[in-house]
Amino acid sequence: MIDHIEIYTARMAESLRFYARALGPLGYVQKVDSLAKGFGNEDALDLFLVEGEPSKLHFAFTVPDRATVDRIYDAARAARLTLDRAPGLAPHIHPDYYAGYLRDPDGRLIEFVCHKAEPAN
Repeated sequence: MIDHIEIYTARMAESLRFYARALGPLGYVQKVDSLAKGFGNEDALDLFLVEGEPSKLHFAFTVPDRATVDRIYDAARAARLTLDRAPGLAPHIHPDYYAGYLRDPDGRLIEFVCHKAEPAN
């Protein structure tokens, strides 16, 4: 289990806007405004941004369902964030792996993934 992630950015203002918009549908807001800018939801404080040389990193946020993956991607498109790959299945990982991908202001690949099967109608 991951406790928190700290990433370095050379573009703090843009990164703060990116993560606020991209993580908003998950209930995340900026909760700490000091040297490290912390984001979390009502249960967690687990993503921190720090000014510095950007590091290459890919990380994924687990989301509760496929509709939330779609909402995040749609919200990112509306906010004119950098889109990487539209939401879709990745059966080469496992049959129910459904993910959408964005790029943050420093070019890091940010993934939003649901591991659950689509509910039967």
